[in-house]
Amino acid sequence: MCHNLISQQQIEQVPQCVVLSFAAVGVVAVALVLFAVLRAVAEIHILPGRALSRYGANTRSRGAGSWALVTGATDGIGREFAMQLAARGFNVVLASRTLAKLEALAREIESKYVGTKTLVQAIDFSQPSEAQYGELARNTLHLDVAVLVNNVGRSHDMPVAFAESDVDEMEGIVNVNVLGTLRVTRIFAPRLAARRNGLILSIGSFSGQLATPLLATYAGSKAFLIGWSQALAEEMRRVNVDVAVLNTFFVVSNMSKLRRPTLMAPTPKQYVAAALSRLGRPGGAIGRVYTTTPCTT
Repeated sequence: MCHNLISQQQIEQVPQCVVLSFAAVGVVAVALVLFAVLRAVAEIHILPGRALSRYGANTRSRGAGSWALVTGATDGIGREFAMQLAARGFNVVLASRTLAKLEALAREIESKYVGTKTLVQAIDFSQPSEAQYGELARNTLHLDVAVLVNNVGRSHDMPVAFAESDVDEMEGIVNVNVLGTLRVTRIFAPRLAARRNGLILSIGSFSGQLATPLLATYAGSKAFLIGWSQALAEEMRRVNVDVAVLNTFFVVSNMSKLRRPTLMAPTPKQYVAAALSRLGRPGGAIGRVYTTTPCTT
């Protein structure tokens, strides 16, 4: 066993330049790890995101700012985006299925943020029609829409093997998560490009980043949004339009069926506040282009 050990004498015979080389490699390796940790802390907790004033937010003179459009605006994350964008100086277009809920939210926003303008657009993304998309395009043609939040989404009612999936549910998920987002963005992308400034956010999911058995159609729809958003971002950056997908884990909502917040599952209010305060920062998604994972802790 003694023959397998390096003696002190042998160590002393190693050339000094070799010892210094290995020491330098060790120092560099430790420095790189330390840099990565500090960068992550800075990206998540310290460095500010892009200011919303960049897109025309105006809190000094409410009603004079640009417009933000939020799909799936009446519940959960969508409702919070609508409320917080209004609070930060945008007028808001609210698009969702139920007109009564849209009108109630519009009244709440206008009374809480006096001077803020709203426009409601009832649209059923699960059963879309050309007439609905045409009406959305016409009704917003006179508005300076600078921010688009593609929040509308649908998941499975219960986890289920793909081979046993209900066909109507499967098609509904694709219509809402994929086609609805594509059609709305197709309306507003040319307008944002023409104004040469704007923001497009789409709500993704870790289910689209990692294979998720028993949620195959939902996971596939979110995987599409990730790839599509990254491609769209490359196209739109030439005209100064920022595009990002928010890679979402659990959030307290009807869709997630979570009712109480935890360290890993924030409330919609916490989630949206983190997203809007760190625009342009990767958060927990360091290394993934045009992707943000809002950190609420």
